[in-house]
Amino acid sequence: MPRRSAVPPTVALRVVLDDTPGAVPALANCVGRAGGTLRTLSTVRRLAAGDGAAGPAAEVEIEVEGIEQAVLVDAIAGLAGVRETHLTRALERVFGKRIIVVGGGAQVAQVALGAVSEADRHNLRGERISVDTIALVGEEPIAAAVRAVADLPRAHLLVLAGSIMGGDISVAARELRATGIPIIALNMAGSITDAVDLVVSDPVQAGTMAVMAVADTATFDLARQRGRRY
Repeated sequence: MPRRSAVPPTVALRVVLDDTPGAVPALANCVGRAGGTLRTLSTVRRLAAGDGAAGPAAEVEIEVEGIEQAVLVDAIAGLAGVRETHLTRALERVFGKRIIVVGGGAQVAQVALGAVSEADRHNLRGERISVDTIALVGEEPIAAAVRAVADLPRAHLLVLAGSIMGGDISVAARELRATGIPIIALNMAGSITDAVDLVVSDPVQAGTMAVMAVADTATFDLARQRGRRY
């Protein structure tokens, strides 16, 4: 059976508002007063003052849970400093869950091959799974990237693809797993293989298993494989 988690519907809204220090806090307070929970807020772009405009503006995108879209639109439209609003689609519905692949270029490419191929199978069945990659060299850049995964929206799993990793990368991996994001690593030299959830020798298979681990349309349970090596 598909593994589905019950979450409130998400309303995504683009808002053009005055580019002033108090504009974003006022927007967040407005969402809360209307009964919504603000999940994401990001600045899309800054807009220069045009002819007859009161001053510079900023276009932001917000994603809100727990409130009907009509109620949210009405509440924000009446907020001082708001110039324009229009509905859009939440990134979760467009790009869905993200698999992050970090490491050496050749290994990353092979992991991505397996992940993209497997994601295509599940996306055809209604999933939304995207794959993001970055090729990095060196302990410090990779460790920083591992820690940053915790701050990435919609990141559900990390794959570490390389030939040797350890030291601060292993420390960062344990920190990331403590936030609830699992890690799959290729079988490689270094202490990283003792700091992750699953070790897989074949990079294509690692990418395939990464997608299966997060897909609701798969029956692969990473928790039951934790600590194993393939």
